[in-house]
Amino acid sequence: MAKHPSFDCVAGCPVEATLELIGGKWKGLLLYHLLDGTQRFNALKRMLPNITQRMLTNQLRELEAAGLVHRQVYAEVPPRVEYSLTEQGRSLAPVLHALRDWGEAYIKALASRDVS
Repeated sequence: MAKHPSFDCVAGCPVEATLELIGGKWKGLLLYHLLDGTQRFNALKRMLPNITQRMLTNQLRELEAAGLVHRQVYAEVPPRVEYSLTEQGRSLAPVLHALRDWGEAYIKALASRDVS
C-alpha cells in the first residue's frame, strides 16, 4: 500500500482514511441519503433538519472534493443544483448499510437492557 502524506500508515491506516472521508456527524448521513438517488439541496436539508445551511454546504463541498459526491448545476432561473453519489461514493454502500445495521442492532440491544 502506498503511503499517503496525510496518514501515518500503520496498522489502522485504511480505517483512518475512511473515517477521515466519512467521519463526523453529517457526512455519513448525507452519503446514506444519497444512496436513494439524486437529491436537491433543500431536500437534503429537510432530511437533516438540525444541520445548518452553512454546515450542509461545507459538508457537501468536502464530499465533492473527496470525489464521493457529484454536484450538477443546471443553467436555469432560478438555478437548480442536484447532488448525487459518484461511482466512488456508491462503493461506500456496503459500509453505510453495515453502519445502519449495526446501529439498529445496538439500539435494539439498549432498549432490551432498559426493559430488564
